[in-house]
Amino acid sequence: MGTREDLIEVATRLLDNGGVPAVTLREVGRLAGVSHNAPYKHFADKQALLAAVAARDLERHSMLIQQAVRRKRSAKAALSEAMGRYIAWALEYPERFRLVFGRWTTESPELTAAAETAQAGLVGLVEAAQASGALPAGDPVRLASLVRSVAHGAADLAATGHLSATGKGHAGPEQLVDDLLTYLETAAT
Repeated sequence: MGTREDLIEVATRLLDNGGVPAVTLREVGRLAGVSHNAPYKHFADKQALLAAVAARDLERHSMLIQQAVRRKRSAKAALSEAMGRYIAWALEYPERFRLVFGRWTTESPELTAAAETAQAGLVGLVEAAQASGALPAGDPVRLASLVRSVAHGAADLAATGHLSATGKGHAGPEQLVDDLLTYLETAAT
């Protein structure tokens, strides 16, 4: 691993343990074992470093989803698996999830490319489910946004204790996504 990757890895650990406020270029440099100025050779500022953290995590998450969906037999099962992984990621790494889907004030081609790849992957899963008859016809981008919105909201509700299979909502976040996919499949037939 090179210095840039080391800095991203350290920043990710700081983010996981203390949120965005815990990530400073000085602390990242110190924990990476480089001079306090070394991070500035790779990142213009904290926002640029955070964008690199978000891009790398989004790329890893997208890769894991693609690996998982390749093993599924049906397009609906693949989409369900992808959304299950999305929810698991949100619950396991809440600070990363908030970072990736937070408001960005800096331009980052790296983050833009990672987001576009992730979006294209989800839209591709939706298109495959539409082609198989598991989802209704229509704009696949809009339908992907609907599915992701339910997964995102359900993960957020579960993370804050407002959704649980044994409590509030009488369902876990994955179950709600599967409910939506079942309703949509019924609408498609």
